[in-house]
Amino acid sequence: MNIHDVAKKSGLSVVTVSRVLNHSPSVRESNRQKVLKAMEELNYQPNSAARSLVRGKTGVIGMSINNFNDSFYDRVIRVVNRKLTEQGYFLALSIAENEDEGDNFLFQKDRVDGIILLSPLEEEASVEELKRKNIPFVLLDNQFQHEDVPSVVVDNYQGGYEATKHLINLGHTQIAFIGGPSVFLSVAERKRGYSQALEEAGLTSFGTDSCGFTVSGGYEVAKRWVREDKLPTAFFCGDDFIALGVVQALRDEGIRVPHDLSVVGFDDQQFAGEFYPRLTTVRQPEAQMGSIGVDLLMQLIHGEVMPPAVTKLAPQLLVRESSANVRLT
Repeated sequence: MNIHDVAKKSGLSVVTVSRVLNHSPSVRESNRQKVLKAMEELNYQPNSAARSLVRGKTGVIGMSINNFNDSFYDRVIRVVNRKLTEQGYFLALSIAENEDEGDNFLFQKDRVDGIILLSPLEEEASVEELKRKNIPFVLLDNQFQHEDVPSVVVDNYQGGYEATKHLINLGHTQIAFIGGPSVFLSVAERKRGYSQALEEAGLTSFGTDSCGFTVSGGYEVAKRWVREDKLPTAFFCGDDFIALGVVQALRDEGIRVPHDLSVVGFDDQQFAGEFYPRLTTVRQPEAQMGSIGVDLLMQLIHGEVMPPAVTKLAPQLLVRESSANVRLT
């Protein structure tokens, strides 16, 4: 079966059938339905490669990520994939890890119609390459602000502020912060929110530290603080993996969470609500981030006028079992 058979079956011209296949808005709805009915009766499946050649499009959207070891990434990808599928696009993933993102195999116009960069590490190099190759792209959870590039980020400052304010409202005055690697803007913003909440309450930081976004990193930091005998009444951890490591280290030392010491995380990883004590944390609106990212990219691809470059989303504090009123001695 081919396009001529569909035209004959529907009683319409080959041109009209072609317009229906290419989603042209100029086709009358009655004619569109005739073509679709003829295709169904003939069990006609249009060749996607041939259609791409005609339209000058690949039907593929690329997404570059660093790893899968994070349920935040997983939730963003699922939303992006679902929205793209609804619009007739196929999602192709590229896992950059430690490779030079400038060599990303998806960064070619004959391979994709657009690119989504999720939490890029070599961000500036990728932005320059995509601009040079004139490939439509958007940034999600990026580190730097680019006035001419659409991006969707979470208000990490607000998240850090609300997490710390929650602990202050529970009566804690000795609150420490353990963040991730300093290369990430999100880490600096969460720490800035922590500092602002303390300042407004007339408090000073009990202390700050940093490690990788890992359970072992949080475990080692907490163990060191225990050895140095300088424990606060509450830890705000800039990541759930770090928070889990802190809880495990404290448990090993016979320190009960939240009875003796409160712990708050960030991200709402999948495990956060599944281990004991269930973790109080700050959830990032990953579904909203993925959905808006796709909408922005589609606007770029279709040549529509773009909104302001940066879309900032509000996080949500989820109060569970790992935080409680300060224990009075």
